Amino acid sequence: MVRLAGNEIPNDKRIEIALTYIFGIGLTSSQKILASAKIDPNIRANKLAAEELERIRQIINKDYKIEGDLRTEVSQNIKRLKEIGTYRGGRHTRGLPVRGQQTQTNARTKRGKKVTVGSGRKKSAEKT
Repeated sequence: MVRLAGNEIPNDKRIEIALTYIFGIGLTSSQKILASAKIDPNIRANKLAAEELERIRQIINKDYKIEGDLRTEVSQNIKRLKEIGTYRGGRHTRGLPVRGQQTQTNARTKRGKKVTVGSGRKKSAEKT
């Protein structure tokens, strides 16, 4: 496997898609990186030459915040929102959706799996 930015990217995928395995690089960023490095986006990751990998590495280090630095920045931003007492910070604290989604139904990812109340009459436990 090819190693870029502390991550192993898959060999069998096109380099355009393989770069998206790095946290902080999406498809659009990947396309911009390859365009500025003058590399064909359709080539497979394991077919890249050493100098092409080095060009990609230099562009990423120079222009993009990725992996640990980006995760740290995101967590600091969330911590700041909580400290200043914003509405969004409170939603993060309570583990609820932050961006205005409804929660009466849906929102299972944030709220967790809950058992719904059964409808109808309960059966008695003992025989009469």
